[in-house]
Amino acid sequence: MDKPIELTAEQQAELERQLRLIQRGTAEIVPEEELRAKLARSIRTGQPLKVKLGLDPTAPDIHIGHTVVMQKLRQFQDLGHRVQLLIGDFTGRIGDPTGKSETRKQLTDEDVKRNAATYQEQLGKILDPAKTDVVYNSEWLAPMTFADVVQLSAKYTVARMLEREDFTKRYANGLPISIHEFFYPLMQGYDSVALDSDIELGGTDQKFNLLMGRTLQKEYGKEPQVAIMMPLLEGLDGVQKMSKSLGNYIGISEAPKEMYGKAMSIPDELMIKYYELVTDVPTEEIEALKQGLADGAVHPRDAKMRLASTIVRMYHGEEAAKEAEGHFVTVFQQRALPDEIEEFALPASELDNGAIRLVKLLVVSGLQPSSSEARRTVQGGGVKLNEEKLTDPNAELVVSDGDIIQVGKRKFLRLRVER
Repeated sequence: MDKPIELTAEQQAELERQLRLIQRGTAEIVPEEELRAKLARSIRTGQPLKVKLGLDPTAPDIHIGHTVVMQKLRQFQDLGHRVQLLIGDFTGRIGDPTGKSETRKQLTDEDVKRNAATYQEQLGKILDPAKTDVVYNSEWLAPMTFADVVQLSAKYTVARMLEREDFTKRYANGLPISIHEFFYPLMQGYDSVALDSDIELGGTDQKFNLLMGRTLQKEYGKEPQVAIMMPLLEGLDGVQKMSKSLGNYIGISEAPKEMYGKAMSIPDELMIKYYELVTDVPTEEIEALKQGLADGAVHPRDAKMRLASTIVRMYHGEEAAKEAEGHFVTVFQQRALPDEIEEFALPASELDNGAIRLVKLLVVSGLQPSSSEARRTVQGGGVKLNEEKLTDPNAELVVSDGDIIQVGKRKFLRLRVER
């Protein structure tokens, strides 16, 4: 790709358009000049680029933090390129050691297959199936002989492998590193060899693995891929990376009203980042929004409501987004109860002389997952009965039909006592 590719004025304009969209929100492109050359060749020949994303199917519930790279893949598809969605059913048995302070438990075949099926179902909400090739790396990794593995491992040194941050820390602290963990980046890199990938996407924490693909493609006499790193998305707390375990996430399969309400709690300073990384709002409109927020022409609340509505619309449709916004305005801006509140039938067997402890009510009704979580929520002032705040988790309540219990800003239940 050393020889410059000559383009017409129209083709040059298309190249610049594609570059602008691809660069949107990216943390790093290695190397950018090769991306430009690959795009120029694709435009000149009409041959789409092959853009790879590897998924290690260990956690099948996708939140919008995971969709940062998915949205970038969708942009590539909208530009006419093809996505290679690689399900690491073979590498998943090892587990990616990235960021791990100890050897990770290996998955069973059943775990991998179940998680992979869930991934495909959820990713169909973002990617265009007609421009997506779903592949499994067991197709080429499982048949490899030991001689093949030795040849592959000879392409990289232990010293280079130990440059990887997580390995460096574990080695320095005397923590074990299993030999098989060295094979994870080698296998991920070999996936790019097998697929002849032009580009590979990943988070900034995947840089070592993505560059391994470039190294191995060169070693096997192939044109090296371009590595595009996307930033990690902070969660609703504005500090930690979005994570289900931290509770600071928005799940793409959550109910529209829950999704909208969560999006409205995104810190103001992160709004533009969310717009850029997880929505399909055009770049020009985002720039205008950014300017409007800076000069005061746009109120942060209005910008956030548009963001929340956009996120809901992308996963549930226009009608659901309008309904979720209407619900939010009614309940939270006007401080009124929603028109429709789900009913919960409280079994008489749960009552003691007609009363029930508040913590028990929250768990039995499903408003809280455990007694300890219910206790923390009550003590934090997050529970109301008939719009009156309750702060004593040991309170004994005598409830009546029609009583409304509320947890946080978005969960309501109308109680009916079974006789």
